[in-house]
Amino acid sequence: MRIEGQAALVTGGASGLGEATARELARLGAQVAILDVNLALAQAVAADIGGVACACDITNAESVAAAMAAATAAHGPARILMNVAGVGTAKRVVGKDGNAAPLEDFARVVNINLIGAYNISRLFAAECAKLPPLEDGERGVMLFTASVAAFDGQVGQQAYSASKAGLVGMTLPMARDLAQHGIRVCTIAPGLFATPLMKTLPEPVQASLAASIPFPPRLGKPDEFAALAAHIVTNTHLNGETIRLDGALRMAPR
Repeated sequence: MRIEGQAALVTGGASGLGEATARELARLGAQVAILDVNLALAQAVAADIGGVACACDITNAESVAAAMAAATAAHGPARILMNVAGVGTAKRVVGKDGNAAPLEDFARVVNINLIGAYNISRLFAAECAKLPPLEDGERGVMLFTASVAAFDGQVGQQAYSASKAGLVGMTLPMARDLAQHGIRVCTIAPGLFATPLMKTLPEPVQASLAASIPFPPRLGKPDEFAALAAHIVTNTHLNGETIRLDGALRMAPR
């Protein structure tokens, strides 16, 4: 699929990997709608790239429908969906106080990272399936953002790892399911990246994390994630695949 001229939706596009992806798609000529719970930040990025910002809670069907309607009104129906929104947390199953971890903490992470991503993807796919086919019969493409934690989860990452592993596990069956509609599905599993959240850590901690990456021994750059996301859009034969983007990193237990 050619990116130029296409309408794209980017969840979590107000910062971090989502912002980098939104900027790259816009640079390549897409009309980008940034869907984020932080509307003010989304508006700032959208204004900078000539896009549109839509307040969106991906766990809420009505919120997603409203955001998609606003994006369609601005740019026309989208053929590209970048699922980048997500949250992270670490909590041991049994805390230092001897109590079990709160169930609601686990449920919140899974609800946002996995169920929320499925929620917007199902609604996007239903609209995308109605569009006329492009070259190769393609109608659209969607991307999930997993994590190396889906494979190498560390101590305390039960909720985060489970939610990201769920995205990996959903990729192939969803690609097979949507093949009849000409909609491709791929996932990127990034390693340690220099996101705003990462940059809140002390410099020695960041340096130690970077040194754990075999090569290149540095944190990933958000524009490297964005470049791969854009390539997935343009390479029609990429489908049903999860790609690790981690510099050969394999996470230690802790």
